[in-house]
Amino acid sequence: MLRTVNRIVLGLAGAVLVCAGGAALAAGLDLGVPSWWPWRGPDTVVLTDSARTRWDWPVVVAVLAVLVLLALWWLVAQLRRHRLAEVLVDSRDGESAVLRGRALEGVAEAEAEALDGVSRARVRLTGRRTAPSARVSLLLEPHVSPDEALSRLRDGALHHARESAGLAQLPAEAQLRAAKHAARRVT
Repeated sequence: MLRTVNRIVLGLAGAVLVCAGGAALAAGLDLGVPSWWPWRGPDTVVLTDSARTRWDWPVVVAVLAVLVLLALWWLVAQLRRHRLAEVLVDSRDGESAVLRGRALEGVAEAEAEALDGVSRARVRLTGRRTAPSARVSLLLEPHVSPDEALSRLRDGALHHARESAGLAQLPAEAQLRAAKHAARRVT
């Protein structure tokens, strides 16, 4: 629902900007504009002397720059790939079931955190609901080797997630970080 509203608002804003820009261009090229349009020809002044001196132009430019940066941030947020909402599970009866993506993420996180030497785990599902992939972030204790942690993750949490969802494969990308530990004090 939010995605639909977002697209409608974006489409309307784009249409308004294109129409206003086209009308200003038509007035500037003296192609004929409606009688109610404020600029009627190429000799018409867009800003009068009083309008130009009323504003502090560095502030106006700074505000417009902030608005452009916010619009770019919003655009990037729209294009960002979000987490997978659901996974399609083959129930082997001719129908298919839907598994919530966050439920599968939560179970995989809990199992990954239970591994020896893992202090924190984060699992995010991305991709399509018929072919999901996982992004795993592990915070490892100082005594654990990364190779051991990856093999335990692959054979444990990711294997169980793949089997429980009935997936043929569950590609995963793991990010490993070491936990900082305090120096030991000798007395």
